[in-house]
Amino acid sequence: MKIRTRRLEDPELNLISLIDVLLMLVIFFMVSSSFLDEGRVRIRLPSVEQPDRTPDTRRAVVVTVTRQGSYRVDEQELINSSRETLRAAILKVSGGDRTRPITLRADGLATHQAVITAMDVLGRLGFDEVRVATTGGENAPPPPVPAR
Repeated sequence: MKIRTRRLEDPELNLISLIDVLLMLVIFFMVSSSFLDEGRVRIRLPSVEQPDRTPDTRRAVVVTVTRQGSYRVDEQELINSSRETLRAAILKVSGGDRTRPITLRADGLATHQAVITAMDVLGRLGFDEVRVATTGGENAPPPPVPAR
């Protein structure tokens, strides 16, 4: 009996398609990552036209958020920027009348967290009417953009 020796062929791995797929993935990620340019987003302060309505005879309590994140209630600066201090000052000035209108004025460069904290305190106190102060009209100049 004659046993044939088989000739073993070397296995071959075709890398061309793998390289094509990887190249397409690299191109996809390069193109999609260029859309994540969040540092250049410019935001303009909201502006509104003054509505025609009857004026409210009650004086609004003005809560101001400064650029540094501190608070002022009716132009009285608070001793610190804590929620409890802001809450106590608002209750003192409003006299506990939760139907009294509140005007929230925030500097354009104030942190978002400071403004949200003031809105949260006002909401938890249960005030019915909270207004957000804006610049006036369509022709208002855009806010200054801080230099980097």
